Amino acid sequence: MWEWLVPVIVIVAILAIAGIYLWATYNALVSLNVRVDEAWSDITVQLKRRADLLPNLIETVKGYAAHEKAVFENVTRARAETISAQSPAEAGVAEGHMQQALRSLFAVAEAYPQLQASQNFLQLQQSIVDTEDKIQASRRFYNGGVRELNTKTKVFPNNLFARQLGFQAREFFEVVDGAAISEPPRVQF
Repeated sequence: MWEWLVPVIVIVAILAIAGIYLWATYNALVSLNVRVDEAWSDITVQLKRRADLLPNLIETVKGYAAHEKAVFENVTRARAETISAQSPAEAGVAEGHMQQALRSLFAVAEAYPQLQASQNFLQLQQSIVDTEDKIQASRRFYNGGVRELNTKTKVFPNNLFARQLGFQAREFFEVVDGAAISEPPRVQF
């Protein structure tokens, strides 16, 4: 009489466990996705901060080295490229160009001792260095979040349903020209 109850209970228990697993996995994926979005936002905030500092730095250096027009144009072009980057891949390319442009700008500044002594220049230079450190930290946090999200979406059995739930692998923020950032802009005080 009650023989049919045992298989029904087993099936209901299996469905309940599967449902709880799907619910927990979905929530974990949403959480990781939000963390990656937050980390990308942190990167864009720091890139914007640096972009906001650059016009003041350029104007300060221009006061001493107005004839270095190509350097200023390169920094301005790199700044525009950084601001317009919409994806980690675009930002990586722009970051390589920015590092090269900053390296050139600081090289020009080194040729002018009176500029090196300018309090305004020193403050701007320190702000740029601080911002570069924050960009690096934000990039590490972003890439760590991407690693966790990508791993979670690719492991079995999550890979069977993560894509159907709308979760896709995200791209890392990697600088295309690794040599461009292998040595940060040299700043001497």
